[in-house]
Amino acid sequence: MTVVDIPGSKSVTARALFLAAAAAGTTTLLRPLRSDDTEGFAEGLGRLGYRVDREPDAWRVGGRPQGPAVSEADVYCRDGATTARFLPTLAAAGASGTYRFDASPQMRRRPLAPLTDALRALGVDLRHEEAEGHHPLRIAAAGIKGGEVTLDAGESSQYLTALLMLGPLTAEGLRITVTDLVSAPYVEITLAMMRGFGAEVTREGDTFTVPPGGYRATTYAVEPDASTASYFFAAAALSPGREVTVPGLGAGALQGDLRFVDVLERMGAQVRVTPDSTTVRGTGTLNGLTVNMRDISDTMPTLAAIAPYAAGPVRIEDVANTRVKECDRLEACAENLRRMGVTVATGADWIEIRPGTPRPTEIATHGDHRMAMSFAVTSLRTGPGVTFDDPGCVRKTFPAFHEAFAALQRAW
Repeated sequence: MTVVDIPGSKSVTARALFLAAAAAGTTTLLRPLRSDDTEGFAEGLGRLGYRVDREPDAWRVGGRPQGPAVSEADVYCRDGATTARFLPTLAAAGASGTYRFDASPQMRRRPLAPLTDALRALGVDLRHEEAEGHHPLRIAAAGIKGGEVTLDAGESSQYLTALLMLGPLTAEGLRITVTDLVSAPYVEITLAMMRGFGAEVTREGDTFTVPPGGYRATTYAVEPDASTASYFFAAAALSPGREVTVPGLGAGALQGDLRFVDVLERMGAQVRVTPDSTTVRGTGTLNGLTVNMRDISDTMPTLAAIAPYAAGPVRIEDVANTRVKECDRLEACAENLRRMGVTVATGADWIEIRPGTPRPTEIATHGDHRMAMSFAVTSLRTGPGVTFDDPGCVRKTFPAFHEAFAALQRAW
């Protein structure tokens, strides 16, 4: 049995940083993810005047329920979507201050309008400085009364998460009606974590009611990143007789992306989930299938990368939102697979991959960490020669990925 220690969840770490900053008291985060995204989030909090003390396995955040400690700040969000969406929302709840947010060219291209439109509907003085609905933006904070708002979260569940976490910081609470929602399990993470910080949300159908009252500080353990674990689980599924166990991700895990192992099981891998860990073992069988990945779309590239080795076609459906991630992931997967000699078709929200024998090539990552990590799994069966035009893009979520993946191969 090969045990792989996966770094902390990016999604959980980002939410925990927001909640800790908003809470009354000092929160300790245990085993948070240290990556470009989360370091950027912590740095942004620092620019806003929050105290964040970072040690290797524990970060301590001094909460400020009243909002940022500075009246002016210029915050650079790097490539981080959670940073770029959550921090402006947090700052907007402050009692007073003017805050400017900008991001990398990649993040500037990603949409923001559903969230900023909702904030404006709640009375926030917010201005996009260049392209409407995109960074950079400027916020003049004056507190938020609260009330009712309608939100389209069909592009990203992060819009809804930002508003949910905002709710307890408003004077009267929020009532959020969602017209569309993608990646719903990420919202369940948010609701569970808000409970952990003392805020309870109720839901009736498509409407979420968030009472005022703020958050309380706590000690919060960050579980391993299920999206990152998918590459190691896929590697096991692709390798007959090999298995990978990830401790810390078990039956009670918050992250919906752990359901990726259910897809591998449907394809023929053996999967064992205990309360404290998940194990995937390759059987030598990898069947084709049609699968809806709307709720676990961050693992779509992982499946696409091993799909050519299946005995039949692999069709992945309902993943239109992957076109507005770090890159257009549907087309990026198709492009790289075609460069490997694999037959691929795509539509507005689907990709279908035919069985084939991928040949080594240089992978076009488009600066997207998931392209690099996914096609590292493909390379297990291509033989030497797979290279990456930007191998360092993995720093976004797992700076030591290439070393960890090489260690896995050596262990086998």
